[in-house]
Amino acid sequence: MDRATIDTYTRAAQRYADEWAGQPPPDDLYALLLRYFRPAGATVDIGCGSGRDVAWLNAKGFPATGYDASEGLLAEATAQYPTYDFHHAVLPELTGVPRNSFDNVLCETVIMHLSPEQVGDACRHLVDLLKPNGVLFLSWRVTEGDSARDAAGRLYSAFDAALVRSALAGATVVLDEAATNQSSGKSVHRIVAVRRA
Repeated sequence: MDRATIDTYTRAAQRYADEWAGQPPPDDLYALLLRYFRPAGATVDIGCGSGRDVAWLNAKGFPATGYDASEGLLAEATAQYPTYDFHHAVLPELTGVPRNSFDNVLCETVIMHLSPEQVGDACRHLVDLLKPNGVLFLSWRVTEGDSARDAAGRLYSAFDAALVRSALAGATVVLDEAATNQSSGKSVHRIVAVRRA
C-alpha cells in the first residue's frame, strides 16, 4: 500500500472518521452485501477504516473483524466500536490475516490506494482469504486519466477493471458494474466474486 497514503490517514484519522460518519449511510453497498454474502458466515473487512462497516456487518449477523493499514484509523475504530476486533494488516500481502478462513471478504474502496503494479497481487491475496465458495465484495474509486494524488497526498491509481478480472481467475464473478457510491457520491467499480471449490 502506498506509504504516503497510510501516513495521511494516520495523521488525520479523526478528521476522516468524522467525515465518513457524516456521509449518508451506504445503503446501496449494504443491499449488495445482504444479497451476496453468506449468512452468518465468518467475515473480514480489509481496509476497515474507522470501523463503520464492521459494526454494520456484526449488527446484521455477519461476525466480522476489521483490518487496516493505518494505526490512526484503527485507533478510531477501537474507540468507536470497542466490542469488535480490529487489527493491522497491509495490502497487497495481508501478512497476519488467516488464509482460507472466511466466508465473506469485504474490500470497499481501498485498492485504488495501491500502485497499479500491486493491484493484481492484492486481488489474488483477497481471494486467498476465502474458504471454498466464499464471497469477495471488491470495489474501488475510479480514476480517469493518470494516477494522481489528492490535496492531502492520498494516491488514487488509474487502472482498468480488466486487471482486476484477470487476477480473480480462481473465482467466479457474479457482479461486475460501474456505479456511483451512494455514500460518497464518487464513481466506483464493483465486483462480487465467489471462490471456486
